[in-house]
Amino acid sequence: MQPGAITQQAPARAPAGATPDADGIVLGEGPVRVDAYIDFLCPFCRMFEERSGPVLNRLLGGGAISLVYHPLGFLDRLSTTRYSSRASAASGCASDLGRFRQYKDALFANQPPEGGPGLSQEQLIELGRLAGVTDPGFGTCVANGVYLPWTEYVTLRAAERGVSGTPSVFVAGIPVPANGDVIEAAVAEVAVR
Repeated sequence: MQPGAITQQAPARAPAGATPDADGIVLGEGPVRVDAYIDFLCPFCRMFEERSGPVLNRLLGGGAISLVYHPLGFLDRLSTTRYSSRASAASGCASDLGRFRQYKDALFANQPPEGGPGLSQEQLIELGRLAGVTDPGFGTCVANGVYLPWTEYVTLRAAERGVSGTPSVFVAGIPVPANGDVIEAAVAEVAVR
């Protein structure tokens, strides 16, 4: 952290599955930590998921990594309704029900174009159903923006870390290109240390 930087106070409520410092959602329990900073409005993040997702899923399935997603509100300025933050907050609601990964995939598969309103709250709720979320509390959580303060915190923490664009990936704290093969090689290198 930069000298004189202000560390943000953790929000009063973080989603289930959040990191101990509440700035991301953890998938898996492997020994090598991979951090992925994403924005659900970012077309490069969608491409990252499409191209690198199979590698990340294989590493997760093999128990090699703990994958921490940091869903950011970076691109709110490219939406008329703060879509990035609303989608991130909705992903927190899905995480509470153990469906973060499925909901993340549904958000990217249904990504709206930059510059417009993005998906409505009703569409975000409907995507939950497509991602296998059946609990009616999900809709209430999304409609009430329960995790908007959490999204703001995650976004501010990313900026403190020096993340200035999405997707940004770190393996064991070291920045690497957002490329599945490079991530896999970096994970292998850390694992033999």
